Amino acid sequence: MSDQSDARVPHRVDAVPVRHPGRWVSAVVVLVLAAMAVNALVTNDKFAWPTVGKYLFSEPVLRGVGWTLWLTVASMAIACVLALLLAVMRRSDNRVMRYVAWVYIWFFRGTPIYTQLVFWGLISVLYPKLSLGVPFGPELFHFTTADVFTASRAAILGLALNEAAYLAEIVRAGLSSVDNGQSEAARALGMHEDTILRRIVVPQAMRVIVPPAGNETISMLKTTSLVLAVPFSLELNFATSAIGNRIFQPVPLLVVAAIWYLAITSVLMVGQFYLERYYGRGFEGHRPAGGGGGKQAAINAAHTTPEAPIYDDMGRPHGGRV
Repeated sequence: MSDQSDARVPHRVDAVPVRHPGRWVSAVVVLVLAAMAVNALVTNDKFAWPTVGKYLFSEPVLRGVGWTLWLTVASMAIACVLALLLAVMRRSDNRVMRYVAWVYIWFFRGTPIYTQLVFWGLISVLYPKLSLGVPFGPELFHFTTADVFTASRAAILGLALNEAAYLAEIVRAGLSSVDNGQSEAARALGMHEDTILRRIVVPQAMRVIVPPAGNETISMLKTTSLVLAVPFSLELNFATSAIGNRIFQPVPLLVVAAIWYLAITSVLMVGQFYLERYYGRGFEGHRPAGGGGGKQAAINAAHTTPEAPIYDDMGRPHGGRV
């Protein structure tokens, strides 16, 4: 009798975890290649690492870093304002507004940024004097273009106008991602269109806008190296190139520029990460702070589920809860 009962008891299963030898092989290969790359950089005398250390924090390089950051921040600030305006114009019911915004985006996206910067550098030659007045009438005031459009201002304006064309499409996609029902509900509550855009549509659209806008900001950081076309010669890339040509060692100064660009890009990527996490709160795929996954998430959801009220025979809510 005992032998039959023992036969019906299932034996314990010793589960063997699945082995992935390919992962270990690929990891070893990648580590070996990375070690070879680091060794090739460190042991190659042509990189002149003592020269890199000498000029990494030199005054011209730090000044170039400051101007590069200023060009990036100023041009992106102007571009964001213009992009929001263009995106709203693209969504407008006014055909003139839609077509003007479309032509602007078509022109600035269809011509190279270097060509645009060259024209902005020649603005004082093309138009030595600009004036404002009544058409075919008296002139109210005028100004000399060379005094207003300095090299730095022309560079910022050229970068901003070009970037606005790309950001406008990003902003338009973000605004279109917000359900129209929310705008209709806000109109039913008596909210004005500008208030709806500022307080309802734009905050929700930021979840879609921030990732590509962050990429555009990083791209703008490197695009500032083209402002030599204006010409503007105080940014980082030109500063390091000038030093390299003067001491006849261009390679180590290129390394200096690359290190600074990588450092600034890393800071921008960290900021982009926190912005994405901030505007991604409450959406699918975002884990709330302090919440776990799996069983713990189910327990948290069960504890936070609202209780349903009890209704009496007249349909009025009763004091009890279920």
